[in-house]
This record gives sequence, C-alpha cells and structure tokens, in this order.
Amino acid sequence: MKRERLDKVIANMGVGTRKEVKQLVKQQLITVDDVVATDPGMHIIPDTQVIKLDGHVLSFKRWIYVMMNKPPGVISATEDSRHETVVDLLPTEWAVKVHPVGRLDIDTEGLLLLTNDGQLSHNLTSPKKKVDKEYFARVDGRVTDEHVAGFAKGVELEDFTTLPAKLEILSADEHQSETKVTIMEGKFHQVKRMFAAFGLTVTYLKRLRMGTLILDESLAPGEYRELTETELENLRGPNKD
Repeated sequence: MKRERLDKVIANMGVGTRKEVKQLVKQQLITVDDVVATDPGMHIIPDTQVIKLDGHVLSFKRWIYVMMNKPPGVISATEDSRHETVVDLLPTEWAVKVHPVGRLDIDTEGLLLLTNDGQLSHNLTSPKKKVDKEYFARVDGRVTDEHVAGFAKGVELEDFTTLPAKLEILSADEHQSETKVTIMEGKFHQVKRMFAAFGLTVTYLKRLRMGTLILDESLAPGEYRELTETELENLRGPNKD
C-alpha cells in the first residue's frame, strides 16, 4: 500500500494547512496507532493506520465521488478570484481534494461530478471515449423537426462541426420550446451555440445525465451527495480502458 507523509495526509483531510499540521504535531496532539507523532514528515499508510487528533479519530478516504446539482452563478473550477466555485460549496475535507469533471457554464445548472480520481475523470471527458451528455434546454421560439434533423447531421459552428446530436422536442409554440439535447462532446457553450446556429436562443439549460450517471432530482440546486456503489460501478464499467 502507498506510504505518504503524515502532514500531507492530515492536510488533505481538511484539518488545516501543512504548516498548521506541523504545529499540531509539535504540540503532541497527533497520534498514529496511539503513538504520539513527533515528525510531521513521517511516512504512514493512511489506508490501514489510525490517525487521531487530540484523541479523536480522523477519517481517511482515498477516493471521493460527489454528485452535485450545480446552481447558477457558480463556476466549475477549484478556485476563482471573482466568483464562488463548486468546491466552495463542499465541506473542506472534500474541497481540498476534488476537481469538477468537465465543466458547466456559470449560468447552467444540473449534474456535475466532482472527484479526485484522475483516471475516471479522463475516461469521462476524453473525446475518444464519446461519453454522451443529456441536457434540458428551454429555447425562445419554436423548435421544429427541421432543427431535429439539423442536430442529427451535426451542426457546423465557426470553429468545428459537432458530432451528430439528438434533439427531442418536449413542447413547442411560437414563443417558447422545451427540449432535450444529447451531445457527445462538451465544448464551451456548445448547446447554446448549436441552437444559435439556427437563430434560436437558449434561456435555460440544465444537465440531466453524463454517461450512466443521472442527476438525483431530490438534490436542490447547490446540494450534493456521494455516489452510490451502483452508480460508481456503472460509471466505471463502460469506460474502462
């Protein structure tokens, strides 16, 4: 099993910075397997050894998989000087570890996966894997079968032509349409740009699914939960190398 520095492991649990952890060690507040730690740089096996802070067990979890219903106004990043980020919404012990898998625009809502599993993140975002993403889109004006056919052929944008996409009309009138869109890529503003190519404006966008992972509709915007074992197994299954 992997051996890691004590101060790094504890810092990744969200207890404090590595400098602050060194002070805790100096104060003899950290024990490993009930032995007082004297060296913050000592190497331990966090998967098997018990770490305590002032007598309280610190929980170590190597892999974290979090489903979030991303709210509008929050950016899909780990840090930003101007806007609140999705990791700002998480508890510190998760926030210091995870990154968002792919991104949603600042005003787009819905399913976002956050993890520290780099391999899974790669498998879900690599263009070669062709993991599909499904969105609910509310659009100004009437969406027609002509647009459905256009999406199915692939939409020519200024910088690239999209792969064939599925456009489903849920409702439509002269003023507004509600649709579902399934795409294989995830380019910047892609769904909005695809509709804009036909002179249509997206007024509301929400991601519902990524691969096998479906948004838990019981999560209010800004809420999150860990993935279930079944969700994780399904997500890994079709995307293994």
